[in-house]
Amino acid sequence: MLFLALAAALFWQLMRNAEGDDPTTLESALIGKPLPEFRLEALNTPGQTLDRRTLIDGKPLLLNVWATWCPTCRAEHQFLNGLAQQGVRVVGMNYKDDRQKAMSWLQRLGNPYRLSLYDGNGMLGLDLGVYGAPETFLIDGQGIIRWRHAGDLNERVWREELQPLWDQYNRRAG
Repeated sequence: MLFLALAAALFWQLMRNAEGDDPTTLESALIGKPLPEFRLEALNTPGQTLDRRTLIDGKPLLLNVWATWCPTCRAEHQFLNGLAQQGVRVVGMNYKDDRQKAMSWLQRLGNPYRLSLYDGNGMLGLDLGVYGAPETFLIDGQGIIRWRHAGDLNERVWREELQPLWDQYNRRAG
């Protein structure tokens, strides 16, 4: 009986997705709310603890959720490197991953992140309502979540959705 109920629920969700109800397009319930409190280790410095106050300094940032097991993360990585070279403040959150693999990955592909959080057990991801990797959040200078995107951050998403918001919050920060 339990199997039938689970199968029916899975079928129902698949049908909703086929009809265009893509859960990745849902707006985050955290838009307009503060970034949740957290205490995580720095990815590349085990033992160094980072928290919400470490990130919030009056300037906006992008919080990018990524993992080495995520093929789409690899696809977006070069674009993130380009944004970082343009001065966009990007903070990485390595999500449910192997720390050594993640550090090697950044050495090989370049590191666009000003800071790298290590969310090995996925607790901050859970607090953020992360569906999976990659996801990107725009956090304003006061630590308020202003935008969320599930999927790869690419030129189209940047130009059409994120850049106008980035410019707006960057101007406010002075």
